[in-house]
Amino acid sequence: MAQLPTRDKLEGATAQLSFEENQLVQQLAGERNGHLKIIEKQLDVRIHLRGNQFSIAGDKPHVELTERLLKELAELLQKGYPVYDSDIVYAIRILSENLQRNLKDIFLDQVFIASNKRTISPKSVRQKEYIEAIRHFDVVFGIGPAGTGKTYLAMAMAVAAMTKEQVRRIVLVRPAVEAGEKLGFLPGDLAEKVNPYLRPLYDALHDMMDYEKASGLLQRGAIEVAPLAFMRGRTLNDSFVILDEAQNTTSEQMKMFLTRLGLGSKAVITGDITQIDLPENKTSGLVESIQLLKGIRDIRFVYFSNRDVVRHRLVQEIILAYERADERKSLTTHSIPGE
Repeated sequence: MAQLPTRDKLEGATAQLSFEENQLVQQLAGERNGHLKIIEKQLDVRIHLRGNQFSIAGDKPHVELTERLLKELAELLQKGYPVYDSDIVYAIRILSENLQRNLKDIFLDQVFIASNKRTISPKSVRQKEYIEAIRHFDVVFGIGPAGTGKTYLAMAMAVAAMTKEQVRRIVLVRPAVEAGEKLGFLPGDLAEKVNPYLRPLYDALHDMMDYEKASGLLQRGAIEVAPLAFMRGRTLNDSFVILDEAQNTTSEQMKMFLTRLGLGSKAVITGDITQIDLPENKTSGLVESIQLLKGIRDIRFVYFSNRDVVRHRLVQEIILAYERADERKSLTTHSIPGE
């Protein structure tokens, strides 16, 4: 078993870390020192690798963070976790918020292994909280901006629950609401008309299991992908039910959905209250449910922010830009003329 690194803190904003295993050092550095370049760019530090020793220089807080980061990443590698470039960025975000956090408590929480042998696990503190909530509560709301893994992680938990025979079927539901544009007449029967709205759910499903297996489960009805309107009058027993894009449900639809839950079932409701596509005279069922249900002890609400975005790095910056624009509009709207 590899030994823990030795630490020799120097005066000022410099530090040195050494590891005994050559392979561990190479994995930490990444191909062509790619991991180190990411750390240098993200934290504005300089890292020099000579033999098995890392020399770090920069502002003191950034040097301390880099030092902690390398130690935590080394522990992950020693546990057999394959560290990718994106993991470096997520790890920096986590430790930037709390330097004492243990990355292994988050990254090693294996949710599911997809068909491509990729391990699906949380990549932020909030995602970890979300996974724990789904494990321990029968109704969970995941609320926040696009790209934070709300639907994807819920899907992974659903597939894992079916694999372990904790539920007999998975029901994936979405409201059929146009996202700010008129699609006009769609050809085909009813199923073909609503299929475009359900495409993101199929994409997530096929990302987790091979096409033949997913198709077989869909044909048998073990996995059902349906528009929200198809849920009326049903009782869903022994099911893992996911309602996606819940911000586009009406008040009546949300009540109808929540009262479908039967024995041995679990429901996860995901949505982004900043992207409501309902007519202006319609109240969002998701927004209303936050107010109505927040006092119920066994229902859990998990709120994501732009810091939890796990898509392309620019998505986080795009969300921030729109949030700032909304804040400016709000200030302008509420300012008193003449002040």
